[in-house]
Amino acid sequence: MIEVRDLAVALDGRRIVDGVSFTIAAGDAFGIVGESGSGKSTLLRALAGLTAPAAGAVFLEGAALAGMAPMTRGRLVQMVFQDPYGSLHPRQTVERALAEPIRIHRLDQAERRIGRALAEVGLDPRHRFRYPHELSGGQRQRVAIARALILAPRLLLLDEPTSALDMLAQQEILDLLLRLRRERELAYLLVSHDLAVVARLVARVAVMAVGRFVETLDAAALAAGAAQHPQTRALIAASRGFRRAG
Repeated sequence: MIEVRDLAVALDGRRIVDGVSFTIAAGDAFGIVGESGSGKSTLLRALAGLTAPAAGAVFLEGAALAGMAPMTRGRLVQMVFQDPYGSLHPRQTVERALAEPIRIHRLDQAERRIGRALAEVGLDPRHRFRYPHELSGGQRQRVAIARALILAPRLLLLDEPTSALDMLAQQEILDLLLRLRRERELAYLLVSHDLAVVARLVARVAVMAVGRFVETLDAAALAAGAAQHPQTRALIAASRGFRRAG
């Protein structure tokens, strides 16, 4: 689904991401963990086309991201941001937020698409005309996920999708993401600092430090503490009570 080769991203002359490579197959899920400032979110923004890479290459279904039209990229990959309140326009209703990508991509059957998207993320029709401030944090994130899925992408980039939520809402969103991945055969790239969240959603995990991958291992090994690199061991030690959920 996606292949990343020696990707580098620079901000203000400093490389925030430096020589990262990985692949994710269609329907697979891959996680990236690391401390704040390690480059995780910057990497996602580059893959979403929001930040230009300084070096390296990205391929989506075999086609180079660099030469891909934004409309084509948007139909293949979408991003769900960390803060659902910040990622939704405060003066737009749920309906307008969902209708916008449909309008931009000139898709038909907007009514049917919006209704199906709401039902798919567990929101009923009464939420359709509400504004973000009238929704709970979990409901806002469901709207953000619905907006990302309304174009039927093959890959979702998930930037700390549960970190702004309380524990109950977090579990509900994790269950939703697991179900959507199964039903839609989606590929996920998840970045987080929460090892339990990563282990719940993905099978393979890369540990990122100072813009680089320092270790890649499966989630079961991470949960068991079978890490080799000092950075990985430090993350495990900092995540007291970590265990693989579900």
